[in-house]
Amino acid sequence: MPTGIEAVIEILAGSGVRYVFGNPGTTELPLNDALVADRRLRYVLGLQEVPVMAMADGYAMASGQIGFVNLHISCGLGNAMGMLYNALREGTPLVVTAGQQDRRLAFEEPILGGDMVSVTRPWTKWSYEVQRVQDLPNALRRAMQAALTPPTGPVFLSLPIDVQRERCDQLDLSPVQIPDPGVRPPREALEKAAVLLRSARNPVILAGSRITERGAMPPLVQLADMLGVPVYSEPGTTHGRLAFPCDHELNAQGLPLWSPEIGARLAEFDVAFVVGMDLFRQYVYHEPSRALPESIRVIHLDEDSWQIGKNYPCEIGLLGNCRAGLEELVEILDQTMTPDERTGCAGRRAVHAARHREARDQLRRQVEQQRAQRPLSPLALMGTVAGVLPKNIAVIEEAVTTTNTTLERLGAIGNGTGYFGHRGWALGWGLGVTLGVKLAWPERPVLGILGEGAAMYGIQGLWSAARYQIPVTYLICNNAQYQILKIGAKGLGLPHALRDQYEGLDLSGPEIDLVAMARAMGVEAHRVGEPDELADHLQRAWTRTAPLLLDVPIAQTTQSRLQYGS
Repeated sequence: MPTGIEAVIEILAGSGVRYVFGNPGTTELPLNDALVADRRLRYVLGLQEVPVMAMADGYAMASGQIGFVNLHISCGLGNAMGMLYNALREGTPLVVTAGQQDRRLAFEEPILGGDMVSVTRPWTKWSYEVQRVQDLPNALRRAMQAALTPPTGPVFLSLPIDVQRERCDQLDLSPVQIPDPGVRPPREALEKAAVLLRSARNPVILAGSRITERGAMPPLVQLADMLGVPVYSEPGTTHGRLAFPCDHELNAQGLPLWSPEIGARLAEFDVAFVVGMDLFRQYVYHEPSRALPESIRVIHLDEDSWQIGKNYPCEIGLLGNCRAGLEELVEILDQTMTPDERTGCAGRRAVHAARHREARDQLRRQVEQQRAQRPLSPLALMGTVAGVLPKNIAVIEEAVTTTNTTLERLGAIGNGTGYFGHRGWALGWGLGVTLGVKLAWPERPVLGILGEGAAMYGIQGLWSAARYQIPVTYLICNNAQYQILKIGAKGLGLPHALRDQYEGLDLSGPEIDLVAMARAMGVEAHRVGEPDELADHLQRAWTRTAPLLLDVPIAQTTQSRLQYGS
């Protein structure tokens, strides 16, 4: 008769789960003990719950499969809550579990015990504490199905230690079977959308992360080519995956962070086709508060009904799978567009393409003009990185004030599936995500671009990189400050910030020695200040078999606004 935790292992292995990302305590030891003899699942140990959750997050985002997490009871779960919030905002299919005290102790309010279900419920699709071993297999299958069914997202299971250890001969150990999520929007609604797009004077496409996550980039490219319209990526607050090839001539780059700039960027358009994105998830309140111009008519295609018409009136809502909807919309347009309409679209395409080429050429000139500055400017640093990225690179970015979509604007990311940006903004995410992505894609080089402040929230992940010899490269963009907060303070018009006076926003006196810290945890590390030296390190890193950290000092000047995108 299997125990409850042996049933969990059997179902996970049968469902194709390969890794358990964990940091154990007493209430989780039945799982660790069972894995000594059952090697079908690989246990990946993290020294703190932030990198543990982030590793699972990266693995799940890259693989499209369940990221299975096992955390210590209440206190360990508490450490991981910021990363759970990130997973919620990303829609990452995580199954997060934690041990719970023996039910026979519950009345006594034992140490470490707590109501973890209530704690996690706001940031999960489903949260439950299993009370009977007979229910455990079905609870696990339900959790995996909920996590993987659109709109995807994290779930949580609390597992009392006595339920984990109890034996039962009436357990259904069959693997989970996930329903096909490829639901098409109604044909009539797609036809209405096609009519509106054909009649639009100057349409635009606003595309989000769920395009890439559903494999919908090819039909989106077809749609943009057919209509000759620019494609804007989500603002940095939701810019998690690249929805459109960054080297395509219709790529209009990312939208700004702030409502006034978004409105100015979109003012020329009359129809917006929004697909696979949240419209909008703003960061700081600015006037005018409405980011989308009121004159724009909106078509919105999404698998998540909550997002359609949530913040802005939607003339045509298309509920369904992004790829399926785009494919059928392209088919309808191809059948119905007239020769004159096609000629007009071609002319429109030429105008937008010329504008985008000029913006990219101007950015290249700016990079070259700043190359001689020391310390390196953020733009010069990203220009150097762009020059040595291989086509199949995976880039994980948690350094928004440094990266500023420069790699995308330069067309440097050759495979659009390999970009992961920070959506939830709970810090410490990028270091662990880099490891999880590499575990999912061992054949691809993986680069984590992190701010030094963000890296410190999940720095224990370096130990896991060394322990399992995961050959990733970390590029630390080190300006010794929380620059995004300084920019935010200036944006709020705070009086001392406008005079460049700050409290609690600098990471100097002493400055953090990230090289020494990395070496102490078994990771090779170097401090690099010259662009040619950095390029050499990076080019050698793509074929390394061990992790590497490069700490690059950059200019500490704080701009008044973050100009996200071109």
